[in-house]
Amino acid sequence: MAATSAALVLTACGQDDSGGADSAKGDSATGKAGKAGSREERYKRVIEDPHPRPAEVIWAAGAPTGVARANDGSLLLTYDAGNVEDDEGPAASAWRVVDPRGRTVAEHAEHTDAEAVRPQFKGVRGGFVSVPAAEGTDGVYGIGVHGERHKVTTTETALGSRPGDILVAELEPALIYRPATRTAAPPAGVPDDARHLAVDERGTTWILDQPLTAEHDTVVRQREGRTLGSTPVPKQYQGGKLTARGGTAALALLQEESVRGLLVTTDGGAHWTTLTGGGVPWQDLKRGPEFLVLQALSDGRLIVGEEGGRQWIADDRTNRTFHALKTPKDFTSFAVHGTALYGIVDTTTATYDLADGEGLWTSRDAGRTWQRYEQRG
Repeated sequence: MAATSAALVLTACGQDDSGGADSAKGDSATGKAGKAGSREERYKRVIEDPHPRPAEVIWAAGAPTGVARANDGSLLLTYDAGNVEDDEGPAASAWRVVDPRGRTVAEHAEHTDAEAVRPQFKGVRGGFVSVPAAEGTDGVYGIGVHGERHKVTTTETALGSRPGDILVAELEPALIYRPATRTAAPPAGVPDDARHLAVDERGTTWILDQPLTAEHDTVVRQREGRTLGSTPVPKQYQGGKLTARGGTAALALLQEESVRGLLVTTDGGAHWTTLTGGGVPWQDLKRGPEFLVLQALSDGRLIVGEEGGRQWIADDRTNRTFHALKTPKDFTSFAVHGTALYGIVDTTTATYDLADGEGLWTSRDAGRTWQRYEQRG
């Protein structure tokens, strides 16, 4: 991934939350309802509009639901404004492409309903690719860094993973995207008992194989459909989420549906270490494996934690010791792109008001300092 130093124009971490990017939100940028319920009324107009404007949807949403980054540093931000009173009814979604200088180059909005699946994207070389909303490969398409939509060829013929391939959908079914040919297909060699997958920048597919007849789980690594090796998960654990990047691969270790450590390799799978300490209070991760944050930076360092909670980052790429990641606000979601960290502050349910510090935050120095996202127009 390209460096992000030019991707965002940022305000200082200590800036008042009513300024910067939120100044365009009008009379309720501080998160209050505004005079005579003006924010509520405007919000309702946005989600009921059959042809909403992207800027209006983005204003109503307050914070992106996701951030994807292309290899040139361009960002695609997705937004969602749903019905507050009920889990049914009108809603609106939008996306916006921002160039490496922080300028909007394209945007799109749609009127939808509260039950519809919102679009998600992943960054690839030359742009972004959509994540399929349901089982199968239908509906996958690409968006270039200038906002142009392009076709993605989908096939049921499995592809052996290569450098540059991106894992688009982990399972049901698994799906990889090859930017060079704009093709999406299942990865070759994935067993029926696979439970989690990861694909690194070298084109290695890491698979958690969990056959019902075996005594323990196994981590299998493949490239171009050929098995390179396998490693058994320690018998007292079950495997969970996988991540792989920068020569590092890590598997969450579970006991009775609780995360209790990691199985880690930092040399491409030649040697593995079981980590059950290292400065991470594993016993405090109580929300369950589905809320686990486990991601690898492009330099091989790991970040582990919980969605909506605390995170810990490795002190170095050996991933033997970790320290708590200090954040300016409590992030409701968290992402890693290359060596940049992204945190989103948002409300956990649809509301007319905004959360304190709502929006996108980023760090370019492994979490030592954070900046509030601000566009240049």
